[in-house]
Amino acid sequence: MVSIRQAVKITGFIFSLLFIAGCKSPEEAKVDQLFSAYNGAVPGASIMVIKDGKPVFIKSYGLADLEKNVPVQSQTNFRLASVTKQFTAMCIMMLAEQGKLTFEQTLTDIFPDFPEYGKKITVRNILNHTSGLIAYEDLVPDTVTVQVLDRDVLNLMKEQDSTYFPPGSKYRYSNTGYVVLAMVIEKISGQSFAKFLRQNIFMPIGMVNTVAFEKGISQVANRAFGYKKEGEQFIFKDQSAYSAVLGDGGIYSSVEDLYMWDQALYTDKPVSFDMLQQAFTPGVLSTGDTLDYGFGWRIGEYKGHHRLHHTGSTSGFRNVIQRYPDDKFTVIILTNRAEPDVAYLADRLTDLFLLESDHIFE
Repeated sequence: MVSIRQAVKITGFIFSLLFIAGCKSPEEAKVDQLFSAYNGAVPGASIMVIKDGKPVFIKSYGLADLEKNVPVQSQTNFRLASVTKQFTAMCIMMLAEQGKLTFEQTLTDIFPDFPEYGKKITVRNILNHTSGLIAYEDLVPDTVTVQVLDRDVLNLMKEQDSTYFPPGSKYRYSNTGYVVLAMVIEKISGQSFAKFLRQNIFMPIGMVNTVAFEKGISQVANRAFGYKKEGEQFIFKDQSAYSAVLGDGGIYSSVEDLYMWDQALYTDKPVSFDMLQQAFTPGVLSTGDTLDYGFGWRIGEYKGHHRLHHTGSTSGFRNVIQRYPDDKFTVIILTNRAEPDVAYLADRLTDLFLLESDHIFE
């Protein structure tokens, strides 16, 4: 039986042969047109389209490192930014399935020294972005000279005495919440968040080159560096004051490793099917209104097809993963530039490879 990683290599080899032979499929020509701005000596992109468990299209464009002229490849690791949140949520679900926490536990249940307002914030609220926790980005001084860490964010929350709204009553996307979840994982598991991820998710499902990067502790193999366009030039913009925060966006991965992740989500590992479905079930407000967000995933439809998706944007990176589980179809795009948004590119790849509609390329 061919393994997932072997399937990726075989598909990549086929594309290499076509390239050497000077041949392009009609689909590849259209994708090249779509990603023309990422081609050449510029920050690039890595793409994978998956259908029925197989990578049906893999291609990379541009450079991972402009200074060293290193090309992007399918093994190149990009900072995932908010695509990280689905992994943070999975860690919480694993601990819940192990009976080590519940979704209805509050912050004061987990952190006894947390302020009074934490009595009303449940783990479920945080997963669904209905906690109302104050945005940590607004609390960090502009003059900060060292990078913020997850524990710093938790300490900032312990200095607050209120939330934006009563927990559970409204939706407000919250990076703070997912950073706090990383600290919940550390408190409950007794391991660092990065180590828990590696031992319980990355290694078991074969994401061997994926890492929650900690400077001085871990390394990122085949690393893409981030850039931002200013005028006609791309400038190095790889890190910000928040780039060391892990729970909301600190994982580095490649399209090859994310293939492993995508396929694992069709199985009962790392959690049971019943538990996994909670991630893909829309949250509900105290008003009874339904959200378009589950646990680390946005939930909706695209042209009549059920879709689970998430974007990620941070200093020097823009990414997206779109999954159509009923169709066994997924699009992954990773880029190492601050803009533009790439979700529309994933839509176009879905049009081409799933809906078999290419008039939008004409």
